[in-house]
Amino acid sequence: MRRSRAFLAPVGFCAAALLAATGCSGEADDASGGGGAKARPAAGDSTDAAASADPGKALRDAVAATRGTSVRLDQEIELGDGTKTYQMSITGDFDLAGDKGRIAVEMPGGAGDKRMDEIFVDDMVYLRGVVQGAEDKWGSISRDKAEAHSVLRAPLNDPEHALVQVAAAKKVSDEGTETVNGGPTTHYRGMLDHATTASRLDTSTRGKIDEARELLGDDLPVFADAWVDDAGRVVRTRLTFDMSGAGITTTMTFSDFGQPVKATAPPTADTVPLTSVAGVFPG
Repeated sequence: MRRSRAFLAPVGFCAAALLAATGCSGEADDASGGGGAKARPAAGDSTDAAASADPGKALRDAVAATRGTSVRLDQEIELGDGTKTYQMSITGDFDLAGDKGRIAVEMPGGAGDKRMDEIFVDDMVYLRGVVQGAEDKWGSISRDKAEAHSVLRAPLNDPEHALVQVAAAKKVSDEGTETVNGGPTTHYRGMLDHATTASRLDTSTRGKIDEARELLGDDLPVFADAWVDDAGRVVRTRLTFDMSGAGITTTMTFSDFGQPVKATAPPTADTVPLTSVAGVFPG
């Protein structure tokens, strides 16, 4: 990837503009293990050797295993425009295999309401606090139709979106063993190409990163990191974009694998259908 210094200032300005347009948006620590996932081959196994020779495949296999179970998730989002940094946290339980979960989005010190609750059930997402004039109602929107309005934000904070992006990372390398949640993990690092970075962005934001890419003369420097435990599951992901002080880092940590997750749709009388959702909290 070319990173000519001549491009840094204009790209940094463009990045700051596209990030600031989203309003406001850390870094998580530690995860723990649990049941319900495919074990990694023992050290010295020929399959293990093959995985070591192909870090990209090892990472994709780990993402697939993680998407086949349930997790407790803790996510931190840190958004900076070069002068100020904003933080958000997202916590909850999610059955990635069963397409259901409950999460809460909070912003310490944010303007207005500091929390938004979400329920994912099948192909629908319910959000409380986004319906103008009826904040006690749940807005409902199709999970597949939702878009993100900031680079590296997931549509409606969908935790599977980051896993999909990480699995698509290019030039993946094995960065060695690191301790996460008191246990050993293998740290993988790659980069996202432009198509993956722009995936499911709204038209306006996609246009801004297209312009930034043209200024840079190459894909934006977006790094994708993942930490995989000895059971072959992703216990942490981190997506990072930083140019001239403007950028965003999203860190998501998984724990309590395989535990039951309860999530049911709100009563129909308490829901309001929506065609789109934007703002700081939904992403």
